Amino acid sequence: MKHLFKVALVAAGIFSFGAASAQTHKDSTVGQKIDKTATKVGHKTSQIAATGAAAIVDKKYEGKCGPNGQTVYINKHSHYYYISKKGHRIYLKKSQLMDKHED
Repeated sequence: MKHLFKVALVAAGIFSFGAASAQTHKDSTVGQKIDKTATKVGHKTSQIAATGAAAIVDKKYEGKCGPNGQTVYINKHSHYYYISKKGHRIYLKKSQLMDKHED
């Protein structure tokens, strides 16, 4: 009986030590890292798909670029836009277009 009590006491000590150290761990978990990576991959895939579709359907505006040097497209309604890092169309006014610098 004493041997069983010792084993139970050691097991309880190990369990309580493991639970205490698990609560103090503040780093990101594997699940969070996978979620962030999946989000990045999704955004990049969306951007590539939107850019490809815009290049086929709409015209590029030669000589002008977006605020950070993005390629500007013109759709069939004469609206100017560029593709964001998340794959969204960001529409611009003609006054927001910048001259493209040839390096």
